[in-house]
Amino acid sequence: MARPRQFDEDAVLTAVCDQFWDAGYAATSLQDLMQVSGLGKGSLYAAFGDKHALFLQALRRYTESLDRGLRASFDEAPSALEALRSFVMSPVGDPEGAAARRGCLLANSTTELASSDPDVAAEARRAYEATTALLAECVERARSEGDLPDAADPVATGRALLAAQQGLTFMGRSGMDVGTLRRTARTLADELLPAPPVATAAAGTRAS
Repeated sequence: MARPRQFDEDAVLTAVCDQFWDAGYAATSLQDLMQVSGLGKGSLYAAFGDKHALFLQALRRYTESLDRGLRASFDEAPSALEALRSFVMSPVGDPEGAAARRGCLLANSTTELASSDPDVAAEARRAYEATTALLAECVERARSEGDLPDAADPVATGRALLAAQQGLTFMGRSGMDVGTLRRTARTLADELLPAPPVATAAAGTRAS
């Protein structure tokens, strides 16, 4: 009989994910992985495979968490339009800019590895298509709520919004001043989406 694992697999993957996120794949050593996981080489590789296999598991766990979080935020938003605008603005949600500088594990990993690692490229495509599908559903809801025109193509609009959000993520990763990044994000949101009706109403009240 196999012995039960004496560690929390989810906690290990969280720690490993953070290590890859902060240092990148190439700069993360086996010693780093052993240190953050609290496991020896034998236990680590017996449970998760080699460094590459462990990275792919951590990356998949991260992208699935993103998918769940995005769906929840869309479901909880007062309107689909506000949800879409919040998505575009998400890279500048941290006023100190630390999150923007850290970037996104998927985006960071795609930049570092996708051209040479077909497994990472495949995971990136899968994750981005999943995000596009969620955005397309939200665009359809915004059309039904009357905040986007019927002519707005859900998939094409979703891809445009994802491209804008990821562009901001890359710019934030470069160390761009968070104020400049926030203004850029607002411009993109305004160009791609109409202003929320609540904001428009509030503006009208102030004008009167």
